[in-house]
Amino acid sequence: QVQLVESGGGSVKAGGSLRVSCVASAFAACMGWFRQAPGQAREAVAAIYHYSGGEEVAFYSDSVDGRFRLSRDNAKNTVYLQMDSLKPQDTATYFCAAKGILGLWSAPGDYRDWGQGTQVTVSS
Repeated sequence: QVQLVESGGGSVKAGGSLRVSCVASAFAACMGWFRQAPGQAREAVAAIYHYSGGEEVAFYSDSVDGRFRLSRDNAKNTVYLQMDSLKPQDTATYFCAAKGILGLWSAPGDYRDWGQGTQVTVSS
């Protein structure tokens, strides 16, 4: 089991930027971010895979593609989600999750380990 700790959430005005981080207790081939607003289902935001050959591939939901960018530092078992051009509809609790290579990047049920979440609030 991998322990995950998120940090970096906060409040920002629309158009602003935030960076959230997730530190894992061990390496995970796939690290993803999900978000959940009150009364809504958990939504996939992005995920990044590190393959055995060293290649890294990131996936993004349509709602954040072009505004959010994932990166990872495998030496630190840390993944960063840079969020730019934030919108009020990005307001949610953001969760980091980890899994292996198999499964869908966007399916919450395919992730075995989850962090506690960090709040992101974007005001208009």
